[in-house]
Amino acid sequence: MSSDLVIVYHRQPYEEVEEGGKTVLRENKSPNGIVPTLKSFFGSVDRGAWIAWKLAEDPSKPDFDKVIEINDAYGSYSVSRLPLSAEQVSDFYHVTSKEAFWPILHSFKERYNYDPVNWPNFREVNWAFAEAAAAEAAQGALVWVHDYNLWLVPGYLRKLRPDVKISFFHHTPFPSADMFNVLPWRKEIVESLLACDDVGFHIPRYAANFVSVARSLFDVDTVERTRVPDKWISEGTALTERAVPTRLSYDGHEVDISVTPVGVDVTYIDEQARSDAARDKAAVIRAELGDAQLILSVGRTDYTKGGIEQLSCFERLLEADPDMRGKVRLMHVSVSANRNMTAYEEIQNEIEQIAGRINGRFGTLDWQPITLISRAIPFTELVSYYQAADVAWITPLADGMNLVAKEYVASRIDGDGVLVLSEFAGAAVEMGDAVITNPFSNRSMDSAIRAALDMPEVQRRDRMARLRRAVEETDVRDWAPKSLLAYKAPVVPAA
Repeated sequence: MSSDLVIVYHRQPYEEVEEGGKTVLRENKSPNGIVPTLKSFFGSVDRGAWIAWKLAEDPSKPDFDKVIEINDAYGSYSVSRLPLSAEQVSDFYHVTSKEAFWPILHSFKERYNYDPVNWPNFREVNWAFAEAAAAEAAQGALVWVHDYNLWLVPGYLRKLRPDVKISFFHHTPFPSADMFNVLPWRKEIVESLLACDDVGFHIPRYAANFVSVARSLFDVDTVERTRVPDKWISEGTALTERAVPTRLSYDGHEVDISVTPVGVDVTYIDEQARSDAARDKAAVIRAELGDAQLILSVGRTDYTKGGIEQLSCFERLLEADPDMRGKVRLMHVSVSANRNMTAYEEIQNEIEQIAGRINGRFGTLDWQPITLISRAIPFTELVSYYQAADVAWITPLADGMNLVAKEYVASRIDGDGVLVLSEFAGAAVEMGDAVITNPFSNRSMDSAIRAALDMPEVQRRDRMARLRRAVEETDVRDWAPKSLLAYKAPVVPAA
């Protein structure tokens, strides 16, 4: 059966686990991850489909069904699993996406390496995604493609199915032309994106950067340009834009440029925060702390997340101010992003070494300055830590959005707490009432943490009230591309 909405994303919309020798499909653990967010849109159409990849020893003869039917809390939909070999996955995801694309998207040119890239494999994998989407889409359907590792899908799909509507959403930052154009495949990538009906980004800066790149490579005209809403103009924040192109014209085709910041499920987090279990756990955490203040940092182990810079800052503060010792604790949650990649293993090792050095230098039998956690914390438990923490320290060096900052604010039903936020996180554009800091500056980071720890209660509550309003305005339930909001499935005449 053909589908009105086809979502194209590299991951499957569930977790596969082995139980009693059988493979069982489970819901993803995080309520605010991209997967449950995307699945929620199946409720707006009669029939939906999901395209993903699945590891196969022999892709020509996979030991699993390529298409399965799912019936879960989000409705009924099909999942097309593209069989990829371990070598294909390594080339497509670990090498091309993570070693070549990821550093450039986050403006870490010094980490960029395209020598080992197998570009024909990247094309082949993207073509397989496009073919699967073309096979699933009904006449005039909407195909919603997600993120940079599927950059070539829109161009291929447009050739296969000129009748469908194609929307693309970019979950990472999109850099300036000077940075993006380092990629030798830049024209092929951008021309594919220009085949879309709608290209979406988290914040105006990323949209403006994309348009700048497109205009540097092709004869692209700006058809419409609009002023950025006041709520997204945060003075003193590095990523602020005041106007953004909203429609382009290229080769006789018009492309909408959307700015739709993804949010969190505010209702779900509020329910969790108000539960007896969360409140009891938060009370236990506070009791264990005694009079000490708790700083909480949560992120992935990635050089873009600024974990090393945070630990170095904390060490400087403890060294400069002996009065902080015994009175402040840092809980640093750094979850491994990808254990198969040397770059992330090196970052994790350095984080562990710095944390160990700090605990060795300043710790006592009664007080350890840092609790380092390298595993994922169940979300229901994490909410309790959000509620107990005096300060949330979210300072990535670059980040497309950052939902942890929004989770922290949504969890603070008590109206207290301080968010220290990097000006290079997309979330800073919406959350200007956080203590905004520059993680590349020692002085800025040190003063931000001091200000957060010393902030009077009246000021804390005033800022938090405004932050909570900002988070509520971009609830994940309101997040969708312009093309989905406007989409109406074509009426097929009766035979």
